Amino acid sequence: MPRRKIRVTGAPQAHLRAALAALRTSLGIPEDFPPEVRQEAERAARGPMPPSYDATDIPFFTLDPPASADLDQAMHLSRRGTGYRVRHAVADVAAFVVPGGALDAETHRRVSTLYFPDGRIPLHPTVIGDDAAGLLPGRTRPAVLWTIDLDAEGRTVDVDVRRALVRSRAGLDHASVQEHIDAGTAEEPVALLKEIGTARERLELERGGISLNVPEQEITEQEHGYVLSYRAPRPAENWNAQLSLLTGIAAAELMLAHGTGILRTLPAAPDGAVARLRRTATALRIDWPHHVSYATLIRTLDPHDPRHAAFLQECTTLLRGARYTPFRAGVRPAITTHAAVAAPYTHCTAPLRRLADRYASEICLAAVADRPPPGWVLTALDALPGQMSEGSRRAGTVERECVDIVEAALLADRVGEVFDGCVVDLDEHRPTAGTVQLESPAVSGRVEGERLPLGERLPVRLTRADPGAAKILFTALAGA
Repeated sequence: MPRRKIRVTGAPQAHLRAALAALRTSLGIPEDFPPEVRQEAERAARGPMPPSYDATDIPFFTLDPPASADLDQAMHLSRRGTGYRVRHAVADVAAFVVPGGALDAETHRRVSTLYFPDGRIPLHPTVIGDDAAGLLPGRTRPAVLWTIDLDAEGRTVDVDVRRALVRSRAGLDHASVQEHIDAGTAEEPVALLKEIGTARERLELERGGISLNVPEQEITEQEHGYVLSYRAPRPAENWNAQLSLLTGIAAAELMLAHGTGILRTLPAAPDGAVARLRRTATALRIDWPHHVSYATLIRTLDPHDPRHAAFLQECTTLLRGARYTPFRAGVRPAITTHAAVAAPYTHCTAPLRRLADRYASEICLAAVADRPPPGWVLTALDALPGQMSEGSRRAGTVERECVDIVEAALLADRVGEVFDGCVVDLDEHRPTAGTVQLESPAVSGRVEGERLPLGERLPVRLTRADPGAAKILFTALAGA
């Protein structure tokens, strides 16, 4: 599922970059790994236990942004009669991490890779995440290999998962893949990405699921301040995401059938969150008639339009109720579905970046082999949701603080200016404070004033914008 993507360019000594470095310090984010963790990772990288099944004859390829280093997915797509065969190789992190060891303990502390606009703090040491376990082109690697057969409409008809040796033949990026598919010059395993991806998108629409085409925000330092721009995702990125969703849905179904697992669940969004989103739409002058559903509206938006792009960013707030839900011994949890996916779903395709995925892979391997999951998986299962929740809370704090810093940098040279805004939220215990959404630039920030009419437009003056303080503040003008 999407997260807010923000990228910043500029010199390391720039004010914005300095504010981001200070944020990492204030949050206690570790820049490096303890010596004993690095040493264990180096030993593991030299000699993982190879699986017995050899799939190196399959010409896998990876599909990631050009700067990606932690390549935990590779694919091969082919026709199968009137349908398709999706082979999805996922990095086998368990081949490198000894349960109960120093590296294992450190990943349970970190839980996930943390993304900052100017870099990332990885879950695993780079000798594992960016090298030995990564599905790098031209390297033979252990993997958890999913083979998912689909019918002509893209529906799943058979699933297999096993440990295997794989070898990626090419590291591709979305821009070049999109160019070749559009030009009709892509080889069949790549060209099928569009055919299968669009088929899965149709099925998503049929079951009531929603995929947010969340654009990437880029803030660029210029001579007289910063400029904010949005990069809309390419269709190839969405088709690629559909394959990850396909595997996550298949994994969840395996878990439910086997009676033990950990699902990624999300209840329907509360009315208050949707109401706030409607006010944001009003502030950005996006027409959202009351008879039009959220899912229908999302599919009409153009992420190339800055107003729509800003709204799609805000739509990620409806995913904040997602959680990890474990179950065992055939006792199903009360909620088994993810509201945005509109199906049972689990995280299993990003083990280099997310702790829970390592456990999900082991449970699915056991399910296909018709055996109990390993003891170390069952021992950790009940505590894992709490650890993932804490990691998600930390990642959410990083995201919110980074957004505040970036927006403060964007507006730093405009203190004193008056903007047209709309109050989208009020503090529960202080009605003279809340959140205002601007139309241009499409940012939101704290607002204070004697009269804050919820959902209505009003002029606001920017009274503070300091990336170092990580906050912006507006004041509602008297008589508004």
